[in-house]
Amino acid sequence: MDAAAEWHRWCTDPVFDEQTRAQVRAMSEEERQDAFYCELSFGTGGLRGIIGAGTNRMNVYTVGKATQGLADFIRTQSAAGSVVIAYDSRRMSKEFALDSACILAANGIRTYLFEDLRPTPELSFAVRRLGATAGIVITASHNPPAYNGYKVYWSDGGQIVPPYDARIIASIGAVADYASIRRMSAEQAKACGLLSVIGKEVDDAYTAEIEKLVLRPALVREMGKKLKIVYTPLHGTGNLPVRRVLVELGFEHVYVVPEQEAPDGDFPTVEYPNPEDKRAFRLALELAERVGADLVLATDPDADRLGVYCRTKDGGYYPFTGNMSGLLIAQYLLSAREELGMLPARRADGALVTTIVSSDMVYPVAARYGLTVIRTLTGFKYIGEQIKKFEQALAANGGIPDAGKGAYVYEFGFEESYGCLVGTYARDKDAVMAVTALCEAAAYYASLGKTLADVMSDMYEMYGYYAEDLASVTLKGADGARRIADMMSALRCAPPAEVGGRRVAALCDYACGLRRELSTGREEPCGLPKSNVLYFELEGDAWCCVRPSGTEPKIKFYFGVKGNSCADSKTQLAALRAGFLQLFTED
Repeated sequence: MDAAAEWHRWCTDPVFDEQTRAQVRAMSEEERQDAFYCELSFGTGGLRGIIGAGTNRMNVYTVGKATQGLADFIRTQSAAGSVVIAYDSRRMSKEFALDSACILAANGIRTYLFEDLRPTPELSFAVRRLGATAGIVITASHNPPAYNGYKVYWSDGGQIVPPYDARIIASIGAVADYASIRRMSAEQAKACGLLSVIGKEVDDAYTAEIEKLVLRPALVREMGKKLKIVYTPLHGTGNLPVRRVLVELGFEHVYVVPEQEAPDGDFPTVEYPNPEDKRAFRLALELAERVGADLVLATDPDADRLGVYCRTKDGGYYPFTGNMSGLLIAQYLLSAREELGMLPARRADGALVTTIVSSDMVYPVAARYGLTVIRTLTGFKYIGEQIKKFEQALAANGGIPDAGKGAYVYEFGFEESYGCLVGTYARDKDAVMAVTALCEAAAYYASLGKTLADVMSDMYEMYGYYAEDLASVTLKGADGARRIADMMSALRCAPPAEVGGRRVAALCDYACGLRRELSTGREEPCGLPKSNVLYFELEGDAWCCVRPSGTEPKIKFYFGVKGNSCADSKTQLAALRAGFLQLFTED
């Protein structure tokens, strides 16, 4: 793309409003280059970028083009398509949502727009409940305040995956220019019956589905009189749904961080509204100390990720990683289902689903209950895709579970990035549900005199001392994109023979779909869809993985080890991390 020519067009073309043209004219040379060196990419998860004017920015023009392309594709699939739209508390979220609804209506597509901000997982649920063709959620999840995003879901309630992702991307790419975007006013859309506002009815149904998943409701109500919970929505969408479900289940002592309760797209109390970031818990931990809380919980702005601290017996607070909280929930659910006779008759017909960069502890946990582990590429949409495949295979097999035919019973799914899903009412990770499951687990273990920290310690003793870590490097703009591409290319062309003192046993290059043993050169299929990911299998139950982020200008590095003790695993992890990152700092 010719950045200078595109900048000039945005300065002069009347398709852009005067305010936008003025913003573009006022840009510095550096700002022009970054805003116009490319089009904001509609990847397999949708759009995500900095809010502002330009082709590489989130604005009504780039969002409008995506919506017009989606509308064009939907009309090739159905003459009577419909779309559900939700949005979070970020800057411009409501405006992008309403404009998208008006564009869809102008294309003859019925749209259901939530009356106010809602969690991303409720959008996934609503698509299924309303029988919609697709869904849109306006969110940038846990990104910094300058960002917003646009994610597309298909009729099964999951984020778009093959073959629909490539076909929708092609349809968006076929939108010739911004002048071809059709729009009508919201008033016109409502008068034509093409725009409906939704809210309470869907909220009630969504909450009911989550509450159905509680396994020991009487015990939860009893222990809910004792447990103290501090919660922060980090200025996002989680406040009302999380508080509602906790109150309805019987948790009587829920304290919401007052400074972070109100939705606010500026996220004034945190640098980064991400429950993976320990700094985001500062105010919550201060409140927890004052009230003597047993649990400290935080959800990200669109309420699909959950961060957790729990009080220890010595009065301190112990942080859980996403792997830890996911595995603890899995352990509780599976042990409870075993006790209640709810696991499949043939245990191997039950599936525990996770991603390739999540903890290897999933294997011994699944083995304890006889379940099958299925791993996917990074991203919860691939876990949602597995649920759909299980249901299709079950239907084809007359509803009878059979692992040999892919007709699995979905037991639980989680990923390392603080996301999980109990049940199949939705097809995306759900922090509202995760709060419910984790608090039920806390209530049960408290009835046995244990904290969640005690349970995690028991799991390490039972399954092994697994530990994981993540590092990322931010490289912005066109130069950053080139540097990330160069890093990936260098690793492919000359993979290291060892990392951090450990021999590399095999390399899985998901871009070409092959796993290669370095000692023999023997190759075999990776068994997953192609993706720009490199996964290194290391000697001694260790691994590392590298991939460009799909939502930010970052390259991400993942690490995993298994030690003989907590201290040993931490030492091994630090050495592996340092050794791998050293590959990118050497001349």
